[in-house]
Amino acid sequence: MAGWTTLVQPDVLAMALQRPDVVIVDCRFSLADPLAGEQAWRKSHLPGAVYAHLERDLSNMARHGEGRHPWPDEHAFLARLQQWGISPSTQVVAYDDGDGAIAARLWFLLRVLGHEKVAVLDGGLKRWIALGLPASSVPPRPVPAHYAGHFDRSRLLDATAVEAHLANGGILIDARAPERFRGEQEPLDRVAGHVPGAINRYYMNNLQETGQFKSPMQLAAEFRALLGDRDPTQVVSMCGSGVTACHTLLAMERAGLRGGKLFTASWSGWITDPARPVATGP
Repeated sequence: MAGWTTLVQPDVLAMALQRPDVVIVDCRFSLADPLAGEQAWRKSHLPGAVYAHLERDLSNMARHGEGRHPWPDEHAFLARLQQWGISPSTQVVAYDDGDGAIAARLWFLLRVLGHEKVAVLDGGLKRWIALGLPASSVPPRPVPAHYAGHFDRSRLLDATAVEAHLANGGILIDARAPERFRGEQEPLDRVAGHVPGAINRYYMNNLQETGQFKSPMQLAAEFRALLGDRDPTQVVSMCGSGVTACHTLLAMERAGLRGGKLFTASWSGWITDPARPVATGP
């Protein structure tokens, strides 16, 4: 059976809630209150949804010098997938209550494991609720599964690899808001600015005003204008800590532009070395 590989619409997912091969993952998270997402999940969630905590399950916070949300340990992540009942054949659907960025982090984690059948709920929890679709407070009881695999490390770059990528003519897309990119504001990291040579495309530009993703055709036109004739495999995506950058990679794949890479530590990792250059302005 063909699966959902980028986005799934709420009404389509609602008809598949009883499918045994579908696992739904609630990824709600707030930087301001790291416990809020899990607390909200306990009160109400999509029926059967398990919970993924950004800093416990989708990052390895014990790693230092690798940004605010370091890439998770492979073995620990595989163990978590197994606890959630996810196997290589599972159709995974991730959602959050915001713009889809946290859900996109899980999407890309699975994608670089080689997992194809993973999608983000288009419009997230807000659209699900707006459509009057069902929610539950019943704790899920996932059946443990087996998952063996390895991250495709060629798609995960550190700062040294990013410098080489730029030197070889590659594209580095920074997904942060324009004012952060320009260095005019920096609410999260101790240094403002951007990596010299990066170009800015705010990840919120991937969405319509409704909070849903733009069409594949529209996204393709916008990214092609940015990439020119370069292949999508020449793109590295970054942000503040390697989370919203995944939203860019999801949007690119929705546009048919597969193979982009992630600067895992992103800006918060770049600035850990004071010898690295910092640019400001456009």
